[in-house]
Amino acid sequence: MIRVAVLTVSDGVAAGKREDVSGQVAVERITRLGWSLVEHAVTPDEADAISSTLARWADSGEVDMVLTLGGTGFGPRDVTPEATSTVLRRPAPGIAERLRTDGLRDTPFAVLSRGVAGICGRTLIVNLAGSEKAVRSGLDVLGEVVPHAVELLCGRTEHA
Repeated sequence: MIRVAVLTVSDGVAAGKREDVSGQVAVERITRLGWSLVEHAVTPDEADAISSTLARWADSGEVDMVLTLGGTGFGPRDVTPEATSTVLRRPAPGIAERLRTDGLRDTPFAVLSRGVAGICGRTLIVNLAGSEKAVRSGLDVLGEVVPHAVELLCGRTEHA
């Protein structure tokens, strides 16, 4: 079973001014995929808080994939990709490219996502945009590729 941690990055949600609807969508989709939700946390749009949470989860050995929701746009406080990049040891650009490409089916604004994806230890970390639609679309894509990615990260798949 794939073990997932979700980090919602939002000043409004962290301050209790907005409901974490995208986080709820993510949890629902993760459950529907048959994956295990290890942890779901919320942090404001602060690079140090984001990167320390990602590093802690990746270093725990208890999480196969970390999803971040939000903070990937052009806003002055959107720092999720930069914070994530400080934790990543190996990039996985194809995942972010696929997420943007599939997102274009729903909205031209998908190209404005600066989300990144990559690997820290044996943990895959993926940034998703914060809208409900982006989370749904993103988890549809990830449902196709993450099981194989996790097998590769854990050394359980060999290629000829």
